[in-house]
Amino acid sequence: MKLRLFPQETAGLQALARMAEQILAGTHTLAELLGAGRGDFAALTETLRRQDAASTADFAALLTRMRTSFINPLPREDLYALGRLLNETSEILTGAGEIIELYALDRTPARISDQLEILSRQAELTTAAMRNLNDLDSLEDYWLEVLRLGKRADHTHRVLVAELLEAHSPATFTKYSTLAGQFAAASRQMRAVATQVGSIIVKES
Repeated sequence: MKLRLFPQETAGLQALARMAEQILAGTHTLAELLGAGRGDFAALTETLRRQDAASTADFAALLTRMRTSFINPLPREDLYALGRLLNETSEILTGAGEIIELYALDRTPARISDQLEILSRQAELTTAAMRNLNDLDSLEDYWLEVLRLGKRADHTHRVLVAELLEAHSPATFTKYSTLAGQFAAASRQMRAVATQVGSIIVKES
């Protein structure tokens, strides 16, 4: 770890931590959606939109800090990359909620819940990591575990798509596979965040 000689602005790191927390909260909201009746879809989807809006506000705050701070805790390009990936993940989660509402998916295959469980675990690890970006030496296990979970998520998605093709009509397959694709995309984003952290660890070591 490089020795840092000057005090640094930590507000940017705090913004990243809050963005990760919004993703974790989003996975919890989606878990509620998967178990909810159609009458609750609109309110829960609106909760996801509020969480996404909070993430976007934190991303804007991060960009402001990057422009105005003389010394940043990490290189600006790394802060920006992490913020962009986290914010895009919140957008993807909101999209998943809107798909559930628009397609009235009040009964989803169990393997879609498996996807969300993996994603939620990735979000938990990412939240803890964003809170500890000032201690990069402690994050190597996080990096590797999220990558492992990402491979598991990819496998689950492939199996799910095969099962959907076998069990459903083309119209129903399209609905479920679109939702599954959103969860798969969010998981890949979490993997990209971990890869970015891994790159930072290598550069700062």
